[in-house]
Amino acid sequence: MPHGHSHDHGGCSHEASDVDHALEMGIEYSLYTKIDLDNVECLNEETEGQGKSVFKPYEKRQDLSKYVESDGDEELLFNIPFTGNIKLKGIIISGANDDSHPNMVKIFKNRPRMTFDDAKAKPDQEFHLTRDARGEIEYSPKVVTFSSVHHLSLYFPSNFGEDSTRIYYIGLRGEFTEAHYHGVTICNYEARANAADHKEKAFDGVGRAIQ
Repeated sequence: MPHGHSHDHGGCSHEASDVDHALEMGIEYSLYTKIDLDNVECLNEETEGQGKSVFKPYEKRQDLSKYVESDGDEELLFNIPFTGNIKLKGIIISGANDDSHPNMVKIFKNRPRMTFDDAKAKPDQEFHLTRDARGEIEYSPKVVTFSSVHHLSLYFPSNFGEDSTRIYYIGLRGEFTEAHYHGVTICNYEARANAADHKEKAFDGVGRAIQ
């Protein structure tokens, strides 16, 4: 009898840990709520507005009713502005379990309104992707590189062999900081105070700048 109780308790613990893990992942992958969705661009999407639909809650990552598909060729380019600054720590990219799944992503930070020509530049980081129909594979960007990001561009140049690329879910994990625009004013004020402490050097610099 005690053995049976112990066994049942172990089963409950296992189920609870799965639920806790899912909840934890859902919280960690909540950066989609910090995206300025109205200004997200997806270049080469088959239907206008499709690209925005892949930024959704972690628990809905396997919802196949919402996706984006490329139009005419394999390429897709997302321009993703945030409502503040993020520190990007993880990314999940989920597509169909076939050759339309992207096989590479190139990531660029803080380069708003990128075009396909712009995407030919060297990315800040790139990943070769594995087919991930369940949204379970996390790629880890270099935190030092992506520690202060207000705009993210994701360029998918190719897939595993289909004419078009299909993506169901893009998950972003990390930290978010509100944008504090008044910081600029404070910096200017401090700069003036410093200039007053070094009058001769400041005036010389201003004089040369004006001329």
